[in-house]
Amino acid sequence: MATSRVLGYLESRKNLTGGALGVVGLVLTFTGVAGPYWPVVVVGLYGAGALTAPPERPALPDFPSPSAQLDAIRADFAKLRGYLADVELPATAGDWLAELTELLTALLEPGWVAEALAQDPDGVHTVSRAVRQDIPEAVDAYVRTRWWTRMTAGAESPERHLDRQLALLREEAEHLVSGLRDIEARRQESHTRYLEERNN
Repeated sequence: MATSRVLGYLESRKNLTGGALGVVGLVLTFTGVAGPYWPVVVVGLYGAGALTAPPERPALPDFPSPSAQLDAIRADFAKLRGYLADVELPATAGDWLAELTELLTALLEPGWVAEALAQDPDGVHTVSRAVRQDIPEAVDAYVRTRWWTRMTAGAESPERHLDRQLALLREEAEHLVSGLRDIEARRQESHTRYLEERNN
């Protein structure tokens, strides 16, 4: 820790600027300008350089890499699947949910799809939101619905709301898969054109 601080100071702008002015002080000493007070001149110029040096650039924030983000989403998706395994859902909602989780599994499974997804921040956000917010909230809202809400005359049933929500989420996931497929197809076409042009 102390060693890293020392190395950090040695590479700092304060030390570099102070060192440059200290060298000027040594030049003044060797030319006879500084006279017998040369140590004071050298130290004084070093101190002046250190004090007037421009401030250090702030360090860049350490954002997680896209692959690390996907690893975190995979872990949360595993938790979500454990939660969903314990929830009783109507048959139609169960079918929608099975299709949706199958799509999300395919998107998060390591391979070219996950690599393509990692390069698409909007896609990563969509999957993250589905896993961490949309699906749990939709299912939890259904589970928390009281029996008297189901019996309210003229109200749309909680099952219907859940079906619609899961269908919309599935459609969003399908759209994402389709977009990633198009990106990969364009990448392949571009590489083919490159090889063709290189061989001509």
